[in-house]
Amino acid sequence: MTTAALVVALVTLAGCQGAEATKTTTGTPAMVVGPENITVVKAQEIRSGPAISGDLTPEEQASVRAEVGGAVVQTMVEQGERVAKGAVLARIDDATLREAELSARAAVSTAQSSVDLNKRQLERNEALLKAGAIAERDVDLVRNQYSSAEAQLANAKSQLANASKQLDKATVKAPFSGIVSTRSVNMGDIVQTGAALYTIVNPATMRLEASVPADQLALIRVGAPVDFGVNGYPNRHFTGRITRVNPVADPSTRQVRIIVSLPNTNGTLVGGLFADGHVAAEVRTAPVLPSSAVDERGLRPFVMRIKNGLVAKAEVTLGIRDGATETVEVRSGVQSGDTILLGAARGISEKTAIRVSAPSDTTRKP
Repeated sequence: MTTAALVVALVTLAGCQGAEATKTTTGTPAMVVGPENITVVKAQEIRSGPAISGDLTPEEQASVRAEVGGAVVQTMVEQGERVAKGAVLARIDDATLREAELSARAAVSTAQSSVDLNKRQLERNEALLKAGAIAERDVDLVRNQYSSAEAQLANAKSQLANASKQLDKATVKAPFSGIVSTRSVNMGDIVQTGAALYTIVNPATMRLEASVPADQLALIRVGAPVDFGVNGYPNRHFTGRITRVNPVADPSTRQVRIIVSLPNTNGTLVGGLFADGHVAAEVRTAPVLPSSAVDERGLRPFVMRIKNGLVAKAEVTLGIRDGATETVEVRSGVQSGDTILLGAARGISEKTAIRVSAPSDTTRKP
């Protein structure tokens, strides 16, 4: 038996699932193929561009650290809780800081009294000077004392502002609205300045950091859409957009880093998931076929088409390819509505009579 005959036999067996081949009106046996062995050319949107992959991370996240040292007297939130901007996360013992703030406030009050006193004295001496009752040097002396009191007041106010700021730092607050992803502190812990306390993330927007070869940089632009799938969501596709392109290529890999932002308003995606997709550098609507329908082993690519009930070879001109959906644009050779053979059915010889069987009724009971 020849190779072509063997392929025909296999296709007939798979397509008919045991059914016998029918005949044409001329008596020539018609090969029967199942609907899984054909596809129909149709115009649809196709996208092509560089492939990218990487881990998703929240675009906005922060490690909240202690700005003052001391004992943690209270923790307010737990991991996974949503917090608003400015919400209190924890409190650090502020007894010493509060005393310093009270002392600084008293120093301001004392300095203010000194300023008021010297100001009144200066006003009296200036009046006496106009009346000729005192000498100019007496006024200059009081004027210098007044200036010195004002400087002391300014210094006291500065110390009070610093003390108040330090006291405020004892109350740990959320830098923005988000979700607590990590809590690294418990009540009673003694923390040093700079110790990590919480990690806050805002999952409303995710980001994907990836690299593309430098020779494909012409296909990359800020604002270009990126289509990708995410690990954990096998039947869903997501679309983001390029927000930044690194102006310098990596000297060792000759690749350019890009940043893709992805809206996540419903909170579906979480950080750490692996994403795999491609940049939609070219987007067009055109006749499209699965890549598996095209034979590209020869000088020119071709497909096996069903025309007037017979198999016919048709050379095609291909356009852009979509690696994510494994489809290819067909610019010429076939048109929308043509029926094309797939898989092993492509091995059926030209001019062979062929018929497509109806889909099997899986709901029918024996």
